[in-house]
Amino acid sequence: MIQAIAFYLFAGLVIASAALTITARNPVHAVLWLILAFFNAAGLMVLVGAEFIAMLLVIVYVGAVAVLFLFVVMMLNIDFAELRAGFAKYAAIGAVFAVGLAAEIMVAFGAWSAGKIELARRAAPTPDTLPNIEALGMLLYTRYLFVFEGAGLVLLVAMIGAIVLTHRERKGARAQNVSRQNARRPQDATRNTQPTVGKGIEL
Repeated sequence: MIQAIAFYLFAGLVIASAALTITARNPVHAVLWLILAFFNAAGLMVLVGAEFIAMLLVIVYVGAVAVLFLFVVMMLNIDFAELRAGFAKYAAIGAVFAVGLAAEIMVAFGAWSAGKIELARRAAPTPDTLPNIEALGMLLYTRYLFVFEGAGLVLLVAMIGAIVLTHRERKGARAQNVSRQNARRPQDATRNTQPTVGKGIEL
């Protein structure tokens, strides 16, 4: 009974916060509603026993992605009124894409339902005493080790590519010469003078 109440509570909050994310006129409020949706989705994952996915939702999506969106929205001076002005112009194209995505989801759900028995037969059995995170780690670092390393390599290449694309060479900037700074003597940096009264120092 308590699990059913918690499920409907989390599910209702996820749907409500997702709707408010889309309909919010203030982009900062939209990101805050999105963070609330992530937290409630993590609660749903805890109810079904997927603690690792719940932890990923809180740490990765709330702690990194959503906060990054929030800082970007707050720092950039984006004219959202101008962006919304072209909504009616591209509404037909958006509707076509929405119908296509809905059809793909229905086909994928039908294929999953048809192959559910086959997937259950091929699934690796795990003992009830083994935690979910430990079972996932054993499978990830044994059977799918090369796939995991390949995904890490792809992310590394993407990070390097983003740094290269955003790097800008500034003209006129003076580079730091560390060896020349270390070899400089105090007597080369200062000059002792004895100016007369009433006269300044010549630079």
